[in-house]
Amino acid sequence: MTINIGETVFFGAGRFCRIGAAIVLMGIAGCSSTNGPTPVAAGMGPKDTGTFPNLNIKPQVAAPQFTEAEKNAKLAQLKADENSQAAKGGGPKVANQAALTDLAKRHGDETLKQIEAKCDPALDPTCK
Repeated sequence: MTINIGETVFFGAGRFCRIGAAIVLMGIAGCSSTNGPTPVAAGMGPKDTGTFPNLNIKPQVAAPQFTEAEKNAKLAQLKADENSQAAKGGGPKVANQAALTDLAKRHGDETLKQIEAKCDPALDPTCK
């Protein structure tokens, strides 16, 4: 019995080492390539200008910035839109909360019965 345990441990370790070495060699082979560097388009990629960037020079902006008057006009328009939507009532008004609670209880039971019956009377008029 001792011989079998030693054989399993030592020969099994060798098998795992061989598998591990094969995986490492395959990984190294996958990283090497015979292709040269990929050419970069003429206008793309970094360019060595031979100088350091001057951070004191303000960068060019992509679009003209809003003036203070334009900003105030846009904010006023947004506020007016917000107030007009709030004036329309905002949310639904609940007239009778008890009636809505009762409807929810009945609706739940009816829906559960329809699901358990596996048919929908709204879709199939012959469903009972």
